[in-house]
Amino acid sequence: GLLSPLSSTAWSSYWQTEEQIAAEQVWYGSEKVWLVHKNGFSLATVVKTEAGSLPEGKVKIKLEHDGTILEVDEDDVEKANPPSSNRSEDLASLLYLNESSVMHCLRQRYGGNLIHTYAGPNMVVINPLSTPSMYSEKVMHMFKGCRREDSAPHIYSVAQSAYRNLLTTRQDQSIVLLGKSGSGKTTNCQHLVQYLVSIAGSTGKIFSAEKWQAVYTILEAFGNSSTSMNSNASRFSHIVSLDFDQAGQVASASIQTMLLEKLRVSKRPEAESTFNVFYYMMAGADSSLRTELHFNHLAENSAFGILPQSKPEDKQRASQQFTKLQAAMKVLGISGEEQKALWLILGAVYHLGAAGATKGKNLSPPQHWKAGRRQFARHEWAQKAAYLLGCTLEELSSSIFKHQAKGLQHSTSFRGGPDEAGQGESSKVTALECLEAMASGLYSELFTLVISLINRALKSSQHSLCSLLIVDTPGFQNPRLAQQQRGATFEELCHNYTQERLQTLFHERTFVQELERYKEENIELALDDIESSTSLSVAAIDQASTQVRTLARTNEARGLLWLMEEEAVQPGGSEETMLERLFSHYGSAQGDNKGASLLLRGEKPHLFLLGHSHGTDWVEYNAQGWLSHAKHNPAAQNAATLLQDSQKKNISGLFMGRASGATVLSGSIAGLEGSSQLALRRATSMRKTFTTGVAAVKKKSLCIQVKLQVDALIDMVRRSRVHFIHCLLPKAEAVGGGGEPRVTHGESPDSGLMTLDVSLLRAQLRGSKLLDALRIYRQGYPDHMVFSEFRRRFDVLAPHLTKKHGRHYIVTDEKRVSVFFRAGALSRLEEQRDVQTRRNISLFQAACRGYLSRLAFKKRKIQDLAIRCIQKNIKKNRGVKGWPWWKLFTTVRPLIEVQLTEEQIRGKDEEIQQLKQKLEKVEKERNELRLNSDRLESRITELSSELADERNTGESASQMLETETTERLRLEKDMKDLQAKFDSMNKQMESMEMEVMEARLIRASELNGEMEDDDTGGEWRLKYERAIREIEFTKKRLQQESEDKLEVEQQNKRQLERRISDMQADNEESQRNIQQLKKKTQRLTAELQDTKLHLEGQQSRNHDLEKKQRKFDSELSGAQEEVQRERSLREKLAREKDVLAGDAFSLRQQLEDKDLEVCAVNLKLDQLEAELQDLNSQESKDEASLAKVRKQLRDMEAKLKDQEEELDEQAGTIQMLEQAKLRLEMEMERLRHTHSKDIESKDDEVEEVRQSCSKKLKQMEVQLEEEYDEKQKVLKEKRELESKLLSSQTKVRSGDMETEKRLRKDLKRTKALLADAQIMLDHIKNNAPSKREIAQLKNQLEESEFTSASAVKARKSMEVEIEDLHVQMEDISKTKQALEEQLSRLQREKNDLQSRMEEDQEDLNELMKKHKAAVAQSAQNLAQISDLQAQLEEALKEKQEVQEKMQALQSQLEFQEQSMVEKSLVSRQEAKIRELETKLEFEKTQVKRLESLVARLKENLEKLTEERDQRSSSENREKEQNKRQQRQIRDVKEEMAELAKKEAEASRKKHELEMDIESLEAANQSLQADLKLAFKRIGDLQAAIEDEMESDDNEDLINSQGDSDTDSEVEDRVDGVKSWLSKSKGSTKNLSDDGSLKSSRSVRKQLLLQKSDSYHCPRFVSLPEDLTALPQLSHYQPF
Repeated sequence: GLLSPLSSTAWSSYWQTEEQIAAEQVWYGSEKVWLVHKNGFSLATVVKTEAGSLPEGKVKIKLEHDGTILEVDEDDVEKANPPSSNRSEDLASLLYLNESSVMHCLRQRYGGNLIHTYAGPNMVVINPLSTPSMYSEKVMHMFKGCRREDSAPHIYSVAQSAYRNLLTTRQDQSIVLLGKSGSGKTTNCQHLVQYLVSIAGSTGKIFSAEKWQAVYTILEAFGNSSTSMNSNASRFSHIVSLDFDQAGQVASASIQTMLLEKLRVSKRPEAESTFNVFYYMMAGADSSLRTELHFNHLAENSAFGILPQSKPEDKQRASQQFTKLQAAMKVLGISGEEQKALWLILGAVYHLGAAGATKGKNLSPPQHWKAGRRQFARHEWAQKAAYLLGCTLEELSSSIFKHQAKGLQHSTSFRGGPDEAGQGESSKVTALECLEAMASGLYSELFTLVISLINRALKSSQHSLCSLLIVDTPGFQNPRLAQQQRGATFEELCHNYTQERLQTLFHERTFVQELERYKEENIELALDDIESSTSLSVAAIDQASTQVRTLARTNEARGLLWLMEEEAVQPGGSEETMLERLFSHYGSAQGDNKGASLLLRGEKPHLFLLGHSHGTDWVEYNAQGWLSHAKHNPAAQNAATLLQDSQKKNISGLFMGRASGATVLSGSIAGLEGSSQLALRRATSMRKTFTTGVAAVKKKSLCIQVKLQVDALIDMVRRSRVHFIHCLLPKAEAVGGGGEPRVTHGESPDSGLMTLDVSLLRAQLRGSKLLDALRIYRQGYPDHMVFSEFRRRFDVLAPHLTKKHGRHYIVTDEKRVSVFFRAGALSRLEEQRDVQTRRNISLFQAACRGYLSRLAFKKRKIQDLAIRCIQKNIKKNRGVKGWPWWKLFTTVRPLIEVQLTEEQIRGKDEEIQQLKQKLEKVEKERNELRLNSDRLESRITELSSELADERNTGESASQMLETETTERLRLEKDMKDLQAKFDSMNKQMESMEMEVMEARLIRASELNGEMEDDDTGGEWRLKYERAIREIEFTKKRLQQESEDKLEVEQQNKRQLERRISDMQADNEESQRNIQQLKKKTQRLTAELQDTKLHLEGQQSRNHDLEKKQRKFDSELSGAQEEVQRERSLREKLAREKDVLAGDAFSLRQQLEDKDLEVCAVNLKLDQLEAELQDLNSQESKDEASLAKVRKQLRDMEAKLKDQEEELDEQAGTIQMLEQAKLRLEMEMERLRHTHSKDIESKDDEVEEVRQSCSKKLKQMEVQLEEEYDEKQKVLKEKRELESKLLSSQTKVRSGDMETEKRLRKDLKRTKALLADAQIMLDHIKNNAPSKREIAQLKNQLEESEFTSASAVKARKSMEVEIEDLHVQMEDISKTKQALEEQLSRLQREKNDLQSRMEEDQEDLNELMKKHKAAVAQSAQNLAQISDLQAQLEEALKEKQEVQEKMQALQSQLEFQEQSMVEKSLVSRQEAKIRELETKLEFEKTQVKRLESLVARLKENLEKLTEERDQRSSSENREKEQNKRQQRQIRDVKEEMAELAKKEAEASRKKHELEMDIESLEAANQSLQADLKLAFKRIGDLQAAIEDEMESDDNEDLINSQGDSDTDSEVEDRVDGVKSWLSKSKGSTKNLSDDGSLKSSRSVRKQLLLQKSDSYHCPRFVSLPEDLTALPQLSHYQPF
């Protein structure tokens, strides 16, 4: 699926004002353009002309700055953007995307001190010449948590984006900085690290900004120097690795370095310095350190050129930097002894340069050692160096100058070259080169040690989840850019090659992968003008050979690094032959198109030009002396041994400890320390790069190491999601010269400093392909995700679909279907998702707060009930506190419980001690398990790395074996071909021997015929002369014809050459036309695409406006409906208000009636009081009756007071209701007034909006949003008012009914009480008791008071005991909860430990201990359960005691009832009984809770047993897995042994074949020698035959008998020759089968003897013994 949003350009213009829109319309009408010229570009206006008035391809423009009118080519004109885009934050948002517009935007932003600019997904940073104040901590917090779309362009924005992606996707991230030297890459790297460390934070704040500042201070001192391009240039590449944990904090960190310019210590270009640390140390060392380093008297000259600075300000600055360096080392935990070791090594390097060396002559090693020509020039300085290194002068001299032949021979033999090459090369190494190699080796070891110390301070044992890598490499180096007339060095070529590879990675990620993805998904895009090929200069440097182990000079194309390695070991290898081979492979003469080559010859023999950055940056290199970089010098290798064997313990201790761990990979990559999983994974990845394929064979080659290091870097970065930062250089003279200080913070930069070199900026933009990247970003679909992930992330935006289908609804192939987004679409979806998520979270929070508020309200109600209960109990307590029995009970009860409480406290203390011991034991076990797990994890990682190395070596061995087998098969095939050729040659030789013999016989017969006919000799002579004349004439005629043909061919050739030159000229013209047309097509296509994007933006904008218009209309109609509904509700509320007013009036009348009734009751009470006074005046009345009457009166008065209070409360509630009603009415009036005003204002606003709808869409939208919010508020307030009115109505109605009922009940109750009082008064008047009864009643009253007092005391004591019980139970519950929490926490920790211990191999015994501990814990749990059961029994006993007390109290109550105690005392006892019953219920609940706790503990015990069983099963599984792994390792070892056997057998067979070939070659040579001898003797034989024939002619052989004898003799000779040939053939076969030459020679000698006997020729005895080469005589013709 494809999603296209409103483009960023249209979106930005969507929020423009009317003035800006009008200004843009004027801009579009004027048609502004850029005129591109050599010095830059100028703004102009296209002048409209009539059609046909200008030539085709021309356009007339008017320059803006001076009004000049020009006619220019259309290709030199580019469209300009509106002024609103001059400082656009994103270059992808430009309306017209072309080179001039991009440079104008960058220039405008740079002039305004805005150095950061987005370029689609990338960032462009122009290095400021001043240090801007935009990197403060306040600015960091401004970017914290922001999305990329919501933040301004800044280096912190890239870091935040990478950090946000790391947290959301849990995928490794990397940030790569690209650019020229001096463009600010290292500074930006420091800002990135500081931001990530400050924002992410770390556990315990172990990674602070101060520590990282110290790290970069040390790196700048030991790895930076002043160059022609930059005053503080990095001379090494490094990767900063930040590992983050689950919470997003920095868990650990490390730094890996590579490609260090170690030769800069001893040799460097002119006007450049060595590393900064030497100048810092010479200027800033104190007196004691100077004395120890022998720096009191510095040398006047040095072989390395290390001299102190001459300027005082430079010395002062260097001294300050040395103090800063020492402080940084202290921050990183580098001790004083370790610092001293570093200074000693640096001082030794300085003294070695001061010592110098004599120039060694080209002598062989034995002569050299005898003569002793290689030695130090100044031995006193060498003695100082040896003292500082902790060795003797002889050891130092031996390590530098001796054993050269052996070391070099070993190095070349590793590459497979002959031993003679090593001997030849050793003679070319001079003493100064040996000294330089030792110095570079020492500094390389020192730098590796510094990196190890830094990583030691940064490492951590915390668990990490994913990493963020920051890659910083030296930038592009071009001496011509700094106005230097020298060729670039090999080190600069290595740095340029690294930048080229990173540019290739950028091209691959930006173009190749995107186009392949579009092709896979069948997405059609018009991207033909974008190049899909990477830079060709990389292949010219590192193209590998298909044959790994061969070093012969072949015609196969190889890169410069491979050619350097081959030429370094060849006997006649030189830089000239290397360059010739390089030009033969990659030079311009190879192909027809010469312009496509990126390699050109220089003006001098050793110079060549290489086009970097797609041919936009041509660098001239000087290859003189480059082959020395490919040769191993043992002095550099002896440096590590010299430091490890040092007599100074601080030096040897550091380097011996580092030698035990693999911190350096093949002498190339440093900083592979670290015990975390991610660090080990990075180290394994780099080792795999160095141990697989070609790298396994070539990893010790100094030239191929450069390629392997860059391969490891690229491979590590390729595994993560990459963020690119393009650092641009503003102008060339800004960085040249090195040494001018930059502007510090707070100073305003000069306006002249903010200018840009347009040509330099254009070259950098073209080299980085930024415009093509922006074009594919704008036209393509840069963001994509799988549909399942898209639905999971954004289904919150479509809740109706989720409700309809459910969250678990699956679409067909949703994991293979991808959703592609236009630029900006995904950010808008994310923003909408954030808004919806915030809304959902707000609703969820509101629901949670409502739930919590309801819980708090319930709690308040319970607290209110408890307070009332407490008040009631206090009132009751005040009634019984004077009872003696209660006092006695409260005094005695605590004494009974003292012993019990002491025993309980003692038991609790013991239990607490046991729990503490148990906790300490568990903590100890956990720490031990953690240590064991860490140890086992490190062991597993080591074993895995070793296993990976073994596998890699096995793979390399198998590859080598495959190459050997292919070579053997090829040799066998060649052997078979040679054997077939040999057989065919034998056959040819036999046939030619037969022809020779026949020709000889025929010649002999012809000679015999000539002797018979002497008269015919003249005719033959005439024929012979005539034939000679014919031959001469024919020769002349043929010569004349050939000369004529030659002239004709030469004329044709000249015509063809003229025609070819014409065709080439035409072709070049057509090519130029094609290039112009192609450029024009590209420009028109780009403009068309920009126009399409602009049109899409306008269409989407119009679509959004239409949607908002429809939304506004619907909301307007809804608002009008709401207004109508609110008016009806207002009328309804008015009616309800009238009803409520009537109800309130009726309530007031009822209240007045109640007041009258209360007045009547008060009058009655006054009458009763008067009657009581009358009764009191009578002395004859009984005191007891008076007391009862008084008591009744008090009760009645109390009841009357209660009724009055209730009436007052009712009156207060009625008054409150009236006030609430008035408040509601006032609120309603206010709301009605405000609402009417709001409605009127809304109507006015609606009218205004309708009138200005077409002009001010943005203002209308804002007003609509405000109206929508106000409408929601009004609706909410309306609902709240409705709910308040309903609640008030219900409250008023219910309150009125309740108060009326309660008043009626109270009235009835008061009337009954008054009637009862009247009856009692009448009864008292009628039956007056006697004094005796009154006395009895008094006694009974005193007893009852005494019993009540004792009951009150007993109640107090019981309450105290109950409170103690409550406190004890609360303590018990707290301890139980704490134990449960502790158990759960221990259980969680145990589970964590178990999950971490599942992969361990040697932890079986520890797990058994853990099981035993678990069993002990279960036993303790059982003991705890028994304790709880004991406590339960004690609680049951207490329950029984309480029940017994209740029975006693009930009996006492019965006794008091029998003894006619007053009803008040009985009621108190009943209340006490109820309280005891509540306590009993509480005890029952406690018992139930304890029983549930016991059940839960039993369940935990069962779970523990199940977990123990699971652990045992997991242990068995681990044992089986270990056995399986051991079996696999055993199988791998057996396979390796078999492979070794096969390899040995193959080598043995190869040796045998070589021996056979040598024997055959020797036999062939001997046969050729015999053949030559046979030729000579055959000539002698022919001469002998001629002499014999002449002697036979002289005799008288005329008769027929003689003739017949002659014929028979000839026939016998022919038969003898045939038989001899057949026998010689058989002897030849025997020779080829057996390889024996003696037997064949004897056989052939016998045959020749036989033939000589048959011919009766004694000269046949002198024939050769070996005639196997006779068939080669076929070229001999008969006489």
